[in-house]
Amino acid sequence: MVAPPVDSASADGAPSTGGRLSRERMLACALEIIDNEGVDRMSMRRLARALGHDPMSLYRYAPNKAALLDGVAETVLAELAVDPTDPDWAAQLRTVARDYRRLALAHPHVVPLLVTRPLATPLALRPLGTLRPLEAILALLTRAGFSGPDALHVYRALFGLLHGHILNELQELVENADETDDLLRLGLHRLPIAEFPLLRSLATAMVTYDGAAELERSLDILLTGLASGLAPAP
Repeated sequence: MVAPPVDSASADGAPSTGGRLSRERMLACALEIIDNEGVDRMSMRRLARALGHDPMSLYRYAPNKAALLDGVAETVLAELAVDPTDPDWAAQLRTVARDYRRLALAHPHVVPLLVTRPLATPLALRPLGTLRPLEAILALLTRAGFSGPDALHVYRALFGLLHGHILNELQELVENADETDDLLRLGLHRLPIAEFPLLRSLATAMVTYDGAAELERSLDILLTGLASGLAPAP
């Protein structure tokens, strides 16, 4: 009787699959590791074990960990579609904002690579894949009649809002999920009532936070303001 085949695995449980190595496969595996374990657990050696390859073979596709992380950010942003030909620029920006939030919630451990990591890199030195959404949005807005500087202002305002919103939404607000009182669930009862009466009074609003609805409300304010204050040229 022949024993059933046993899947091989590395010491940390990741499958050692071997097979043909490519940049796309390497980045997909790296993204999976980051999604499951976080950026801090990502290393070239850890990735090599998961792929079933020698660590040195990975350096053909990424010279170091920083380049690997940039590639992961590019992989995620490649899913962000921008239609620069949309005649309704505000509707297109709203769609982009919703999709960006969706990607961030699907890959929360990648958010630092999208939001904070680029700040340490000059714009011209960033991976091209991370700049394509910017170029497409500038094309959308200039096609709609905005000047170049105004289009850049709109982009910065939109993504400033998005990054702040996403970082807020991903925060863990609940201190004790077993508590039924909202004030106690959030731990706001620890704040001196004489100093923070308004913050304590908003416990229920914080607990019932709806990220999608909050984003739509913020977009309403932003896009309405932009449309009135930075009207495109006729």
